[in-house]
Amino acid sequence: MVITMVYMSLVIVIERYNMTTAPNKEIIDHIKSKAKNEERMNRFNGESIMLTKEESIIHDRIFINELAATLEDKAAGVDGTSKLWDKVRKDINYFRQHNAEAYMVLLD
Repeated sequence: MVITMVYMSLVIVIERYNMTTAPNKEIIDHIKSKAKNEERMNRFNGESIMLTKEESIIHDRIFINELAATLEDKAAGVDGTSKLWDKVRKDINYFRQHNAEAYMVLLD
C-alpha cells in the first residue's frame, strides 16, 4: 500500500510539472520522505497510526524526553522542574498543528 501511495504521488508530480521523463533522485527522495511508512502505537490503548519518518522521530523524541524529564524531576524532588518538559510540549504541539489525527490517536 505504501509503495502504491509513493507511486501515485510520483505520477501526480510528473503530471503537475508536465515532465516527459521520470523525475530526478531529489524529487523521488522527497516523495519517499513524505511516505507514511512508520507505525507508532498508543502505549495505553494499543491503537496505531502510520507516520512519516520525520513524524516518527518527533514522536519517539517526545517519550525519550519525557522519561529524561521525569528522572530529572525525581532527582530534584520537585515535579515539573526539568527544562526537557518544554521540549516535550514543543513536540506535542507539532502534532497538534501538523497531524491532528496522529495527535488524537497517539498523544491525546
